Amino acid sequence: MRAQIFSFARGVKTDIDAVIDSGANAIFLVIPASDIHLQHKLRKTREDVLRLTEDCTQYAKDHGLIVEFGAEDATRSDQAFLKEIIATSVSAGADTVSPCDTVGILTPERAYTFFSDLIRDFPNVSFSTHCHDDFGMAVANSIASLKAGVREVHATINGLGERAGNAALEEILVALKLLYNVETSVKLELLYDTSMLVSRLTGIPVQPNKAITGENAFVHESGIHTHAILSQPLTYEPIPPEIVGRTRRLAAGKHAGSRGLKAALNEMGVNPNEEQLKEIFSRVKTLGDKGKRVTDADLQAVAETVMELPKLRSIRLEELTVVTGDKVTPTASVRLNLNDKILTEAATGIGPVDAAMNAIRKAVSAVEPIRLEEYHVNAITGGTDAVVEVIVRLRKGDRAATALGAHGDIVMASVEAMLSGMNVLLTNQKK
Repeated sequence: MRAQIFSFARGVKTDIDAVIDSGANAIFLVIPASDIHLQHKLRKTREDVLRLTEDCTQYAKDHGLIVEFGAEDATRSDQAFLKEIIATSVSAGADTVSPCDTVGILTPERAYTFFSDLIRDFPNVSFSTHCHDDFGMAVANSIASLKAGVREVHATINGLGERAGNAALEEILVALKLLYNVETSVKLELLYDTSMLVSRLTGIPVQPNKAITGENAFVHESGIHTHAILSQPLTYEPIPPEIVGRTRRLAAGKHAGSRGLKAALNEMGVNPNEEQLKEIFSRVKTLGDKGKRVTDADLQAVAETVMELPKLRSIRLEELTVVTGDKVTPTASVRLNLNDKILTEAATGIGPVDAAMNAIRKAVSAVEPIRLEEYHVNAITGGTDAVVEVIVRLRKGDRAATALGAHGDIVMASVEAMLSGMNVLLTNQKK
């Protein structure tokens, strides 16, 4: 099925004309339904709004548009008037009606009752649900609405939206599949990649503990958890990570268990004996107790020291040049040594950090397909000469690695983190 492109418009004919001129074949026509919006925003009477609804809906239909009528703030409106405005929009030709929970005040119980009542009174109308997350219940309210008989749900990737956001598409889809046995045509295995793409394009990071797509959603650190996970993933994973394009990761840290650390080291090709594992375990705990986040690169470095392994590094930075400035496109050129093979590349970016990271990825991708999944930056000291801490998460095939870089220059901190993570993924040490 091809996507229908809807364009948002107010109940203003110039807005509708703009939709017509845009080439979109459908319109989401929003007109307030609550008295608080009528009085304080539109400054119109209920009769005015009913006429506006009829005129705008008819105008859009007369110009060949598919119309989804959005009754704004419907969940705070007078129910009798809401039904009047719905009846008016349908009579004027609306194809779908969306009584919006504009400020997220529904509860799952009320969402079910609210839509059940409307569907009972308008059995031939196609309803959609539009839930905001002000109280953190947008996903639950959306699912309750579907259960009541709503045929369409509004959702956004990563729950993006005004204020606290809208219902998160990825959470709704996975809940429908695994909790309600409802299949959709959406390719769930692409959810994570799509989430990361949207995050990069919007510049809005995904919170680490977010369901489905957060960095920690499939990360296990606690010794009790990792021990069980290694025996049977279902013990602490209600969602198989591969369903949404993720992989499980066992993290090092103050709560880590020895079995989890051993499994993480084995993935790196590092195989400590029992005595070595005890010492690695002790040092990782000490780092964690000091408040340090222990990345995969840190774990590898600890293991190399304890086991007296040669510090093999597949990638070394030979040279980095970054050019930036007013009216200058940020450009970076890099010279890397990858297993004694010299790689040179240049790239542009939206800033010096982006340009440097793009140049490194471009140079390495010709040999090894490694991609950046997450990037976080923090200033860990105050002042203009602050030391910057950058944490990255990288992926190569089904393996992922985290690494940290700290430097007074954010570009160098980012490069250090990037190269450290790449070395974890590329170095496969043997005893």
